[in-house]
Amino acid sequence: MGFWQTTKRTLFRWKLIPPHRWRRPAIMLVAAIVGLGIYVLKLSNAASYLSDDPQACVNCHLMTPQYITWTHSSHREVAHCNDCHVPHDNVFNKYFFKAKDGLYHASIFTLRKEPEVIRALAPSQAVIQSNCIRCHQDQVTDARMTATIANHKEMRTDRTCWECHRDVPHGKIKSLSSVGYQIEPIKEYAPKDMEVIPAWLKSSMQKQNTQNESND
Repeated sequence: MGFWQTTKRTLFRWKLIPPHRWRRPAIMLVAAIVGLGIYVLKLSNAASYLSDDPQACVNCHLMTPQYITWTHSSHREVAHCNDCHVPHDNVFNKYFFKAKDGLYHASIFTLRKEPEVIRALAPSQAVIQSNCIRCHQDQVTDARMTATIANHKEMRTDRTCWECHRDVPHGKIKSLSSVGYQIEPIKEYAPKDMEVIPAWLKSSMQKQNTQNESND
């Protein structure tokens, strides 16, 4: 018995193939779901999230304040979003955390439940703190600081780094209102031929200007 016949028998045995009269509608339904899924993946630029490019984070314009403040910070030269916001203990944990966090963010954005000021949840805070220590291990474990700064060990183990370093790297102003209507793509990284003004509005403005000039 061939592979296809064995597979077909198994599918029929477990009733995974619909009856003949429902087969065509079922195929059309599955095709529609698959097509819609591919369209959503394309529309959301999902493949970009597999990279470490910070521009991927601003596919969702809610992250514009975080992106803008990062581009004006000292961390811009040494750390990208993934360096701080995903685990680095192993590659599986990294992409599992990215997928879990990404699905949560996408759900909140789709339902328009995003807060005015975005704050890291407890799992993200743990990851960020771990990455702070990973990158700044020399400063955290410096014997000279332990010898000269009172309670240095307690200060670096009993609280998070940003309790002191509050403006690193996203500054003080982090709300969505702080960027107004500036949504991605940010002009600095947009194509040079990109038009901010829609074509229909630009055409209307040109007609109005021409009419005003003729009246003068």
